[in-house]
Amino acid sequence: MNVLTTFLNALPGNISQGLIWGIMAIGVYITYKILDFPDLTVDGSIGTGGAVAVVLILNGVPVWLALVAAFAAGCLAGLITGLLNTLLGIPGILAGILTQIALYSVNLAILGGSNKSISVDKFPLLLSSRRVAVSGGFVTFGWEVGKCLLIVALLIALLYWFFGTEYGFTIRATGCNSNMSRAQGINTKKSTVIALVLSNGLVGLSGGLLAQYQGFADVNMGRGAIVIGLAAVIIGEVLGSAILGKRLNFVGRLSFTAVGAIIYFIVLQIVMLTGLPSTYNKLFSAVVVAVFLAVPYIRKSVKTSYGRAAKSSAKKGESRNA
Repeated sequence: MNVLTTFLNALPGNISQGLIWGIMAIGVYITYKILDFPDLTVDGSIGTGGAVAVVLILNGVPVWLALVAAFAAGCLAGLITGLLNTLLGIPGILAGILTQIALYSVNLAILGGSNKSISVDKFPLLLSSRRVAVSGGFVTFGWEVGKCLLIVALLIALLYWFFGTEYGFTIRATGCNSNMSRAQGINTKKSTVIALVLSNGLVGLSGGLLAQYQGFADVNMGRGAIVIGLAAVIIGEVLGSAILGKRLNFVGRLSFTAVGAIIYFIVLQIVMLTGLPSTYNKLFSAVVVAVFLAVPYIRKSVKTSYGRAAKSSAKKGESRNA
């Protein structure tokens, strides 16, 4: 009974965190699934967004403007990765790592130290875990989660519109087949840079929201973010395919990516309730990603095996009848 109570008490935080990290996961979805670009910048750009937002709010800047700045900071990080890849010819995964490493020093400089705190008691923060914890009521819980849902829904609507534009189609074409896209006159380098800018802008925005929610920004807050993002993308894809099948459209994929992040944090909470030390959280994250990455391959292998067995049985039946 105590375990169940602990789980239910932690549920509001898990859902809220899942939605905030879901924004980051949607950014990962753009590079990983749409552009087919292995971008590791997110481990640094989420911290940059958080650092920028917290420092600006502490200096009296309105929260909404601080979030815009966090988005812009993430966009700048993505631009650097894109230019390293397209102008200097550095492979995508190495370009992301270089930017991520550089951002650690940048985040330290922005914060003026390893971390900075921000209190909902002193500033009108958009989101705060303390607000839910203090009231402990369903009204406050619903209001915080409702704001997260509204932000995620608005972002999905904007992305749906953007990827229906000419620029959006060029990004999708570049990710689908870059060689054919170039043959059709598409500037694939420009498309790659735009996608990276947009992706990391969303990651930076997620960092700004996360810093408000947890009450501080830290230079290490983005460590392992790519693993959480991939976990959310893969969980959402597997779950969406299982529920909707071929009816799973673009909006559905983005929505299930956010749902995947929620499920990730809920499962993580369940594992922690079993008594597993928190030092194993990253190991658990890697295992979850590996399992869900293997699911599509296993399903395909099983279908292929059954298909071969069915064909073999059919051939044997035909030979006997003959």
